[in-house]
Amino acid sequence: MAKKEFSVTPYEVKGSVDYEKLIKEFGTELIDEKLLKRIKKHTGELHFMLRRKVFFSHRDMNWLLNEYEKGEKFYIYTGRGPSGKMHLGHLLPFLFTKWLQDKFKCKTIIQITDDEKYLFNNKKLEEYTKQGLENIKDIIAVGLNPRLTEIMIDTYNSKTLYNNAIHFAKRLTVSTVKSAFGFNDSFNIGQYFYTSFQAVPAILESVRKGKNVPCLIPLGVDQDPHFRLARDIYPKLGYYKPAIIHSRFLPPLQGTQGKMSSSIAESAIFTTDNKETVKKKVLKYAFSGGRKTLEEHRKYGGNPDIDVSYQYLYQLLEPDDKKIKEIYEEYKSGSLLSGELKLIMIEKANKFLEKHQKARDKAEKIIDKFLIKD
Repeated sequence: MAKKEFSVTPYEVKGSVDYEKLIKEFGTELIDEKLLKRIKKHTGELHFMLRRKVFFSHRDMNWLLNEYEKGEKFYIYTGRGPSGKMHLGHLLPFLFTKWLQDKFKCKTIIQITDDEKYLFNNKKLEEYTKQGLENIKDIIAVGLNPRLTEIMIDTYNSKTLYNNAIHFAKRLTVSTVKSAFGFNDSFNIGQYFYTSFQAVPAILESVRKGKNVPCLIPLGVDQDPHFRLARDIYPKLGYYKPAIIHSRFLPPLQGTQGKMSSSIAESAIFTTDNKETVKKKVLKYAFSGGRKTLEEHRKYGGNPDIDVSYQYLYQLLEPDDKKIKEIYEEYKSGSLLSGELKLIMIEKANKFLEKHQKARDKAEKIIDKFLIKD
């Protein structure tokens, strides 16, 4: 039996991810041009992350738009597991969520899963809750509307979550969880139970209103297995299955294997990094798609598709399609050197972070406006 080239679960991403294979493995659908046209009909323009297939896959987006076109407004649910400081990769779903919120004027629920991180790791629960409050500053800083956004911390909102999660837990078997996540008998019972908690915010508006409300979940594709399990249960409880839209991973600085990690400082650019730290990390660690020598690079050109600096620009830091195309072509032709590309990425990253950090500082004062009270 051939060894698997990569694996993607909510708890680990290994290898160089083949997103086409992942779509088949997870049973999702590619976001095609027809769907993009449907979205654009309602938004007037497409977010660059849609144009560039950063958000590349979905479940039931056509159904969601059918309901929307019938006059059924949907709400957004996404979340954050506070394992550590947030890095640029963590911001992708929240930046996209802010765009969706602006375009569709829809309510947004964000779940901070401090309990999940406690169940799967070794720190005290209080440390994950504290880290969650720090992460909330970054989430608010993307510009979410406080009148439309509610943030729930699992340990703060355990009554609401548990009273609904119990219905999922009753219908979710141990064998199903084992199959989806690769768990064995050494995993604690909280780890087996956790999917039931994560399923709840996708029905929360329906519970509150006493009628079905469509829900859209933007998330990193590694989180999809939770909902793949829960989706069979939603209709049994009388609720809609949530629509889901999946993003790719922003690669670690060292290359395209897996995704960035909060626990490996040199693999990521954190939202709190200063300008000098960003510069040092990129110059030292950012994997280059350039040739071994200057002469070879000028003659044969670089490979932007594997160059980490280019990937950061493409997926996050350079929304202008004309500029990103110019960078691609110049690097491919050899007229733009690897060092020069790194400097472009450093400049863009620091400009992005300067704005973000100012907003983050202001966010600290308004956290209470966003938190749901149980």
